[in-house]
Amino acid sequence: MKIKITPGWRAFLGLLTTLAFITGCERSGNNEQNTAHRLVNLDDTMVLIPPGPFIMGSNKEDKEGAQEQYGFVKPLFVNEHPRHQVYVDAFLIDKHEVTNAEFKTFVKQANYPDPVAWTQNGYNVSDDKLMTAHVENLRWVATDYFELDMDTREMTRDELVDALLKIQRERDVLPVTIISWFDAQNYCKWQGKRLPTEAEWEKAARGENGLEYPWGNDWDVTKANTGNDQNTDEPLVAVGSYKTDVSPYGVYGMAGNVSEWVSDWYLPYPEATYQDDDYGEKHKVVRGGGAGVGHYALSIFFRSARRQHTTPVTLGTDIGFRCAQDV
Repeated sequence: MKIKITPGWRAFLGLLTTLAFITGCERSGNNEQNTAHRLVNLDDTMVLIPPGPFIMGSNKEDKEGAQEQYGFVKPLFVNEHPRHQVYVDAFLIDKHEVTNAEFKTFVKQANYPDPVAWTQNGYNVSDDKLMTAHVENLRWVATDYFELDMDTREMTRDELVDALLKIQRERDVLPVTIISWFDAQNYCKWQGKRLPTEAEWEKAARGENGLEYPWGNDWDVTKANTGNDQNTDEPLVAVGSYKTDVSPYGVYGMAGNVSEWVSDWYLPYPEATYQDDDYGEKHKVVRGGGAGVGHYALSIFFRSARRQHTTPVTLGTDIGFRCAQDV
């Protein structure tokens, strides 16, 4: 889908280009080259969302009785009401979710505590330690932490190291999960970024016209990681694996794989009539669908307007995040 470039947006792009050119002219030698390199990297990892209004929320109703059919405690869709127009200033947002490897770099460089899950599954063990460990220690780690599905008693030291490093590399490219809202916020701050607002996340996911899903208004179970992939027993996949789970602006993975923390407290929309005991500064909003199983693979969980919420200290196995940045 092509993005409509309005005269106002064209002028905004022109201003950014002019500022970048002036900044570049003020530098010379290596500094100029480094600035250009940073701009290229930024363009590769983040997407610029244009300023302007978009359609947020929905007026959708549970006409099929899904709440009763599947035993949901709260009524469906009502916290998305009413459908309304929201203006959002231009901003940058990560093209993909933050990965385990990226979060591990933060943990190391910022001396930040390891996520609890990493101390339980061995992901916190460095490559150097694996490559220099005694074979008996490797067998113990492989069995008790990595849960390697092999007979480690018959494996050589090199075979053990190769197997464990392979697991680590597979984990590297998965979206980081089991981290709290505070962990996500701290990572974004360390990057010089921030968590996206709820409105920013939704605009990046569904475009100006309020699409039902990032790719359009028609449900297609094959377009995102919904947990129905029969080729793997693992619920999560590497970020960017589903090229069809892409928004009108070119942001990936906003329908499936992991749900994502955003900055906002869970509050009603303006002019909403639905009352929820969880409204207020109790829960943070979580957006996007995870890799569902059972009825959690229903299309309703992957809609771009869907609002989830939980306490900011929650450690969810399918909750990750991505960062945003002002321009």
